[in-house]
Parts: sequence; structure tokens; C-alpha cells
Amino acid sequence: MLGQYLITFREVLEAALIISIVLAYLARTDRNPLSRYVWYGVFSAVFLSVVFGISIQFAYGVLPKSVQRLFEGAAALVAVAVLSSMIYWMATKGRELKGEVERRVEAIATRGTTLGLVFFAFVAVFREGLETVLFLTPFLLTDTMATVGGLIFGILTALGLAYGIFVVGMRINIRRFFYFTSIMLVLLAGGLAGYGVHELMEYAESSGFNLGWFSEYAYNLNVPKDSLFHHNGVIGSVLAVMFGYSVGAEWGRLLAHVAYIALVLPLVVRAYRRAR
Repeated sequence: MLGQYLITFREVLEAALIISIVLAYLARTDRNPLSRYVWYGVFSAVFLSVVFGISIQFAYGVLPKSVQRLFEGAAALVAVAVLSSMIYWMATKGRELKGEVERRVEAIATRGTTLGLVFFAFVAVFREGLETVLFLTPFLLTDTMATVGGLIFGILTALGLAYGIFVVGMRINIRRFFYFTSIMLVLLAGGLAGYGVHELMEYAESSGFNLGWFSEYAYNLNVPKDSLFHHNGVIGSVLAVMFGYSVGAEWGRLLAHVAYIALVLPLVVRAYRRAR
């Protein structure tokens, strides 16, 4: 649930911050009547995100068992790609977010195109909603209850933090906050990359492909299934979601996991340090 919560919290917070900047700017420039068009975009984006999530679940349910592994592996790798681009974008462009949003809103409001405000708000929220659906899909397919719990808790706390920042005036170093959560998300994405490769290897082997040493076990901890430290146990499941922990892993899964972290983590850290 922790990993699902972190993903949801980060995505919802980004969307909430953008919408809060828009609403605050409209209020500051005496354009409060335009706020309702922003909410039109928000509600339509949330609705479409929910429909998209339900559609993915339905599509997965009607797939043959043999193809479900392919679906899970592909969904995990797509989520890793989108998550990586989001992390890097926030690291390089997040500092300019407030100014960029205000410039766009000013241009739209000056032209008097209310549909432009609806579309801007829709894109800002739907992008995060789409990313959330993609990220949570691999977890939802394997642990539905924990994923739903993390989703609800993440939404509530993210909205609460955004309210505290823009309405109550709570002071928080947003840049540092995103820096540390980005590092945690890179670790999470590394495990997800390894899981995606693992599912694709299982699908390939079930289809008759011989992957050789790539599918051989790199290690096996021989942890019993009823142990708390098994990747399905209470403690092990948290480590599995957050860091890709598994009691046994093939060479392909291990290499994908390690290679991702070795490549992406230094890039993200360097991007934040340069921006600072």
C-alpha cells in the first residue's frame, strides 16, 4: 500500500498544485467568475480518468490467462517509462512551474477564450490521472485492496496538503519535497521495471521461447512462503512494492532492476542539483 500511496500522492499533488496556482492567479487578477470553467475541466478530467481505469481492468479480465502476463509486463514497462519522464520533467522544469502556469492562464484569460481555460485545466488533471492509472495498473492487477487503499489515502492527503499550502498558508519547501519523493519513486520504478521484465520472460517461456541464462535464477533466498519476509508477506510485500524485493529473481529481472536505478537515479539527482 505504501508504494501505491506514494504514487497517488505525488500525482494528485502535482495536479492540485497546478489547479491551485490557476485559481489563485484568477482571484489575484479579479477574474473569479472564470474559476467555474477551471472546475469544468477538472471534473471532466477526473471522470475520464476513472473511465479509463475501469476500462483497463475490464480489458485485463477478458484476456486469456496466457496473455495476461504479457499485459502485466507491458503495463509495468509503460508505467516505468511514463513515470521516468514525469520525474525528470519535474526535476528540470518544476522550478519554473508557477510562472509558466500563470503566463498561460494570463494569455488565455486575455483572449477571453473560456474554452481554453476548460482545456488547460482538463489537460493538467487528466495527464496526472492518466499517469496514476498507468502506474497503479500493475499493482491493481496483483493486489487490488492495497492499491485502492493507497489510492484513496493518497488523494485525501495530497488534496489536504494543497489546501494547506494555498488556503491556510502553510510553508513547505516544495522543491526539497519533490526531490526526496523523486528518489523514492526512482527506487519504486526500478522494482517495477524488473517486475515487467519478469512477466514478459514468463510469457515468452510459456509461448515456447528459450531465453537461456537470461531466465535462470541469479539468486534464491529460500524464504518460506509463510514468512513475514517473503515478498508476499507483511514485511516483504512492502519491500517488494517500494524496492522491487523478491525472494528469488532471474538474471533478466535483476539486470533490468539494477540497470534502471544505475542509469536514472544519477540523472535525477544531477538535474535537481543543477536546477538548484
